[in-house]
Amino acid sequence: MSEVLTLDNITAGYSGDIDVLRTLSLTVEAGSITGLIGLNGAGKSTVMKAICGFLKPKHGRVVYQGEDITGIAPHQLSARGIWYIPQESSLFPFMTVTENLRLPLEGLSRSVGQPDRAEIDRRFEEMLEKFPALQPKLRAQAGDLSGGQQKMVEFAKAWLVRPRLCLIDEPSIGLAPKIVEEVFQWIHLFASEQMAILLVDHNVRRVIAMSHRIYVLSLGEITASGAPADFAGNLHEQVKAWLGINF
Repeated sequence: MSEVLTLDNITAGYSGDIDVLRTLSLTVEAGSITGLIGLNGAGKSTVMKAICGFLKPKHGRVVYQGEDITGIAPHQLSARGIWYIPQESSLFPFMTVTENLRLPLEGLSRSVGQPDRAEIDRRFEEMLEKFPALQPKLRAQAGDLSGGQQKMVEFAKAWLVRPRLCLIDEPSIGLAPKIVEEVFQWIHLFASEQMAILLVDHNVRRVIAMSHRIYVLSLGEITASGAPADFAGNLHEQVKAWLGINF
């Protein structure tokens, strides 16, 4: 596997003297799922913001496919092959499902080397094969969909864009168990298509089970990392030690 994303000694925060992330380093490889776990407030969302350009690190580098993209403007991400699926819906509620799905592709089609109209149509048909439950919802307004249906549209949109790197933030939160199972199947689908996945989710056991490499984040620092086999045993006790907590 080849490295797609590297965070190199990232230090970042929201005020001059308070660092939320401290000398944080991790890598994400093509075709793999990299899990990031930690308690609320550990800095997981800040990691996503630092990658996406919403927060410029004070120190360190964000390296994507060998290029330093530290502080990149968020609107430049998709053209570079980076996609972010946020915890909250990013859909336009008064647009139809079809309009929401096609919107990022229309923007890409105007860029040199990006898919043309015929390729967009082909991708759309293929997407409906992967997400058949969307077929009867294409003309519905996105805001009228259930939470699980909106999450499906978010993943279908990412599938259409074909990113090299997909950042996925708390995809299962607030969803029914049946939809949660589908969400994790979609993530496996993305990895099988050689996307590099950085996954944050509160379901620690599921993240460990499905990831190729796991990082534990505590108070802005990586306190443990390894493959799933390294996390075997009494996970409850391990997490307590890694996160430095008593409960």
